This record gives sequence, C-alpha cells and structure tokens, in this order.
Amino acid sequence: MYHSEILKKVRQIEIKTKKHVDNLMAGSYRSVFKGLGMEFDEVKEYSYGDDIKNIDWNVTARSDNVFVKSYVEERELVVIIAIDASGSQDFGTADMSKKDLTLQVSALLAFSALKNKDKVGLLIFSDKIELFIPPKKSKNHVLRIIREIATERETSKGTNLNHTLIYLNRVLKRKAIVFFISDFFTEESFIKAMKVSARKNDFVAVQIEDPIEKDFKSAGLIELVDSETGEILMINSSDSNFLMNYKKFYRVREQERERIFKSLKVDYINLSTDKPYIIPLVKFFNQRSKRR
Repeated sequence: MYHSEILKKVRQIEIKTKKHVDNLMAGSYRSVFKGLGMEFDEVKEYSYGDDIKNIDWNVTARSDNVFVKSYVEERELVVIIAIDASGSQDFGTADMSKKDLTLQVSALLAFSALKNKDKVGLLIFSDKIELFIPPKKSKNHVLRIIREIATERETSKGTNLNHTLIYLNRVLKRKAIVFFISDFFTEESFIKAMKVSARKNDFVAVQIEDPIEKDFKSAGLIELVDSETGEILMINSSDSNFLMNYKKFYRVREQERERIFKSLKVDYINLSTDKPYIIPLVKFFNQRSKRR
C-alpha cells in the first residue's frame, strides 16, 4: 500500500472512529478506568466529614484552626494497545479480515484515550516483537499509531504470546491499561506471564475471530492452508464426523481460554469479523462500570 493510500485510509478511520468516541465511547471509557492513585491538591480548613488522618499538623500548629490536606485522583493513564500481527490475522471470510477489525478497534481505543488525555503506546507482535512505540499524549502520536497498524509490513507468521507478555512486563515501568488483541490461536502456555501482567496492570483480553472458525460450514472437499506454518491439509467438510469433531474441538478450546481468563481475573471481550464491534465494546464498558 502506497503512502498516500495509507494516509487516506487513516483519515477515513479517524473520521469514522471519532463519531463513535463522541457519541458512545467517551463516557463509558472514562467511567471504568480509574487513575493510578491520588495526588496532593491543597491544604484547606477542616470541615465535618473530612478524614482526620489527613490533618496537616504543621499548618494546624501555626493556626487557631485545624487544617487538612485534600487530594484528587491522578487522572492521567497509560494505555498500551498490543496487537497480534501473525499470519492468522490475514484471515477473513466476512466483511473484513481479522487485521482490518483489529485496526478499527485499536483506533477506537486510541481516540478514546486521547479524548480523556491519556498516554497511548503500541506493541505489534508475532512470535517476536515487531514494533514498540512508547506511550505519548497527542493527536499526531495517535495518528502515527493508527498509521503503523494500517501499514502493510513483512512480519513473522508465527505467534508467541508468552514471549510478548514477558517483554511487556519488562518494558512497562508503571501500571497501564493493556488491551491485548489477538485470536489467541496458540498451543504454548502463556498463563504465568499473563498472570504477572494482570497483577501489574489493568489487563483486557480482546479476542478477534472469524465466524467460520466457530461454525465450519459444509463445502465438500477443500484445501486448508495454515497461515502461520504453511502446512496444507485436505479435508472433506461435508463429512458429518469431521464437522461434529471440529465443533467439539473449538468449543473445548473456547471454554479453556475463558477458564484461563477467569482464573487470572482478566477481563475478556469477544469480537467477530461479521458483526459490528462497537456494540460489544460499549456493552463491556457498561457492565464493567456497574461492577465497579
């Protein structure tokens, strides 16, 4: 994709996304992500209901009245958008590929963070770290992040979530909101590294899937190519035993993934390439807001 085409695509995404942010996302986003702590605001005269633990004894000793320190929430947050760029992200049988959906969701999250004056960073990974952009706070920075995601690049085809999470845990020096976007199609164990990341950060797993991965359709003899390994497999998709076994395999895998997220207390959003992504995102934020 040429530079001019990328800029045009980024501009289109910016216009579309900002409408969603202004109309739907801004309030929801702000209500569920709290600041990292409290910071000093001022010293004021004590009034009924103030916490006596906040009495400023130095100021009080020099006055005939009691004074307390007041604090406000430290609002500025750090948001990291971590996206899977492995070979499986090129797959898509519906309106868009997983990569296209990831781009739009990432843009929505980045502009929501920008509207709330939060810093945003980007991590692109496969079975290695492809790109890391440290978090900053500006519109130009957010546009750069979207441009990097939209740019076609040569990446490794494999996936290594464990390696990515270890890198993320090492590079993040302060608590962050991490949106980890992937199809989570991997056999290696990432539980230990995700447990560390979930304990240090506000971690949200965003699973991107295509409808055919969940509900394989009968289409006779077809050739499947593993987009990450290049392995070719010929199957008879009209075989009832195959369809039954595949659905069972997917259901077990899905349940295991949800079990892992639940055990680690990781919030989980499921998005599909054949459905509007804004609805489940707003639903997630609303549910989380009520829970908190």
